[in-house]
Amino acid sequence: MSVIGTLVGPLAGLIDKVIPDPEARDRAKLELLRLEGSQELESVRTQLTAIVAEAQSSDPWTSRARPSFLYVMYVLLLWSIPMGVISAVRPETAAAIARGMTAYLSGIPEPLYMLFGTGYLGYTAARSWGKAKGKDS
Repeated sequence: MSVIGTLVGPLAGLIDKVIPDPEARDRAKLELLRLEGSQELESVRTQLTAIVAEAQSSDPWTSRARPSFLYVMYVLLLWSIPMGVISAVRPETAAAIARGMTAYLSGIPEPLYMLFGTGYLGYTAARSWGKAKGKDS
């Protein structure tokens, strides 16, 4: 079995979990089989291998970067609680804070948001693949 062939099984398992519609799932599996010998699947395998290796790194800056971002997102979401209190007590202060945060987030270039989204989706796919293979817990 080729190295590429070893990737088809886990991806097919991932497709079963991600796509609820049986017809769409079958179409996706057929497309996966069509891509099995192609350069595209090799490219996907290379990307997933890099993501998994990065996630398994013992370097705390590498292995904790993505979970740390989740913590930042949790803090931003939980910030809504004190903002609600501030809004009840001092609505103008809450509005000023919201305007400041909006201006800051609007200043971040869109390609940076795209890069983050792509990286995070890749990480999610790699974690799902690792769990399907039984390598991640």
